Amino acid sequence: MVNKMEEKQIYPWHQKNWLRLQKMGTSLPHALIFHGPEGTGIEDFAEIWAKTLLCENRHDESSACGRCSSCRWFDQGSHPDYQRLTPDALDPDPESGTVNSDTSEDTSNKKTKQPSKKIPIDAIRQLHDFVNITTHRGGFRVILIYPAEAMTMEASNAVLKMLEEPPANTFFLLITNQLGALLPTILSRCGKLAFPLPDKAEALAWLEQQQIKDPDIWLAEQGGAPLAALKASETDTNNNEHAILLDCLALPNLTSVLKTAEQLQKIPVKQSIIWMQRWLYDLVSKRQADTIRYHPRQHQAIERLASKADLPKLLMATKQMVDRRKTAEYPLVPRLVLEDMLLDYLKIFSDQHRLFR
Repeated sequence: MVNKMEEKQIYPWHQKNWLRLQKMGTSLPHALIFHGPEGTGIEDFAEIWAKTLLCENRHDESSACGRCSSCRWFDQGSHPDYQRLTPDALDPDPESGTVNSDTSEDTSNKKTKQPSKKIPIDAIRQLHDFVNITTHRGGFRVILIYPAEAMTMEASNAVLKMLEEPPANTFFLLITNQLGALLPTILSRCGKLAFPLPDKAEALAWLEQQQIKDPDIWLAEQGGAPLAALKASETDTNNNEHAILLDCLALPNLTSVLKTAEQLQKIPVKQSIIWMQRWLYDLVSKRQADTIRYHPRQHQAIERLASKADLPKLLMATKQMVDRRKTAEYPLVPRLVLEDMLLDYLKIFSDQHRLFR
């Protein structure tokens, strides 16, 4: 079985949080919410912390030893006192030690069924036996939920009941990129640890160590998230799809809009919304503050478009993207969503025929 912890590390920008948790010692709350932007490695941090809590040789303010039976089981994804709840869409590996969201015994259509993006109530119900028996190793048990905002309302309420009457020797670790999407009652029963974006210089130094070309550009395009920047630099398919959308946004017309929506119909709705949001942000930023954050490589197109955009329509479009982001996980048709967004984008430019002069 593959060692599940080989590629996980405490990144430089997480060192302060790591020391903070270690120093808390026995005062640790029974439930912690780790929250911050995607692409910064919060989930890696949480798994390493879970391994540390379960380590049998750990002393105060120390990390997991990596040698005891508990550490070896954790690395193999088979620790009997650890459960990770995550949607099938994020972790389809049946040997990952994960309570997957699809609990149906009917496997006849598994190959054609789309993996779930939600954590349903059935996944929480599977935890009842886990939390109500004595721990296998006589120590702690850990339940990690990621992303916590993927829980359905029923699942959230079931977790809330556990948090209200926490089982003995049990730690809950919830990871979220959308803190406001969690139930207020869950928030009130958990400690919280914020994971902000790293300092730009620190992120660039780390990316340079990974030996990627143009780290400053990749970091800018991913909104300052270093792991997202690294992944984007290594994923040619994703880069090509992003480039197709940027070409359409740089030279917008009805023909290119329809063609682009067709070409990118397999892009997840959430991803296309994020790309559109960042482009619109740069148009507003260039128009109002003469700065470009996300797209330094497209500065000429952004300068040209920002000067020709109808500012009220541009500001309205950015607001609409925020609203769209709230529905990104709904069962929508990606092609139709992208087409609708691009058609709205065309409306920003009242004199489209002037764009190419």
